[in-house]
Amino acid sequence: MTMIVCGDDGPARTVAASLAADFGFEPVDAGPLRVARYLEPFAMLWIHLAYAMGHGPGIAFRLLRR
Repeated sequence: MTMIVCGDDGPARTVAASLAADFGFEPVDAGPLRVARYLEPFAMLWIHLAYAMGHGPGIAFRLLRR
């Protein structure tokens, strides 16, 4: 599962990414805090799929690379 991390403090993003990895996520550094505005609609999509569409809360998004 992918955990997207963003913020204006680079060292803090590194710590957040490390914590995400410790919990079993694949952290992805998305850059500065202004990017956070894109995460809310992404989370709303997850909520819609999980609850309105019946997939349940055990679903996750993953960033795939070639």
